[in-house]
Amino acid sequence: GIEGGHAIEGDLALLRMFHRLGVRYMTLTPTAHNEYADSCAVAEPRWGGLNTLGVKVVKEMNRLGMLVDVSHVADSTFHDVLQATSAPVICSHSSMRELCPHPRNVTDAMLRALAQNGGVVMITFVTGFTDPDVARVTQPLFEEFNRRARDVKTDAERTELFEQLKAGVQIPTTTVGKVADQIEYVRRVAGVEHVGIGGDFDGNTEWPEGLSDVSMYPNLFAELI
Repeated sequence: GIEGGHAIEGDLALLRMFHRLGVRYMTLTPTAHNEYADSCAVAEPRWGGLNTLGVKVVKEMNRLGMLVDVSHVADSTFHDVLQATSAPVICSHSSMRELCPHPRNVTDAMLRALAQNGGVVMITFVTGFTDPDVARVTQPLFEEFNRRARDVKTDAERTELFEQLKAGVQIPTTTVGKVADQIEYVRRVAGVEHVGIGGDFDGNTEWPEGLSDVSMYPNLFAELI
């Protein structure tokens, strides 16, 4: 998988090359707009969703058999993708906005549209996307991080920047139950066939108690039971 469609640099030939190399899904945007799609992380839109090239990217991914991942995208991009795609799509690591009001999360209307498409929302464990008390503290940090990170070149520098922003900020703790609540919500609104698990362990530092690495998945399964 590729998290961030900027990797293809707006070139369908690169998309086809990645497919030949084994890539089977791509998240259309990361935390910034790219050559063909808007991200939810930047308040000011660039294209207002997908542009003409973005529609071509989605259709080519359909043709190749690559899953289109709509985590991180702007709401407008999400709706444009569902108009353009001929195959089910995924949110590889998102949660529900009704339970935690964050722009990275999925609204009820988006969830129902995704269910009609046959797609899946994979619930992330990141506390700022699952618990509204945490989101109230961390969302301003994410927004400031996204503003400053545009000039940051390496992952190490991005990590250092976020740690600097977090310094002195008291981030509330939360529990595995909040993740289970998110999964249960999708099951109740859209059906169990439209919910999955998308921990997102590679890009964050704030986790629920008892769910901070892959060895702790049984804690979540016990909570769901």
